[in-house]
Amino acid sequence: MTVNDVVSILDAEIITEGDLNAEVKTACGSDMMSDVLAFVKDQSVLLTGLNNPQAVRTAEMMDMRCVIFVRGKQPAPDVVELARQKDITLLKTHHRMFTACGLLYTNGLSGGCKS
Repeated sequence: MTVNDVVSILDAEIITEGDLNAEVKTACGSDMMSDVLAFVKDQSVLLTGLNNPQAVRTAEMMDMRCVIFVRGKQPAPDVVELARQKDITLLKTHHRMFTACGLLYTNGLSGGCKS
């Protein structure tokens, strides 16, 4: 699946555009960035309601190419600028996290946690 596929599946709005053709293999939904750092595999997309620079910094550390803000949250300008600098796609979707994760799962994206 590509980031562009994720945009379509979640009817998401693109806030910053990185590589929309980047392949993603897993997804992770979390507001606790410490859990993301401890349990997530590479090549994930991050779904979160956490609307601060820490979400982008965590994505960068985990080599994630896309962060999706759920519940229609709009990140602050400093978060958007950081994502642009790091070439990370930011999306927002009106879906709640549970629904967004379910939509991605039913379309073939697996969970992003280490076993």
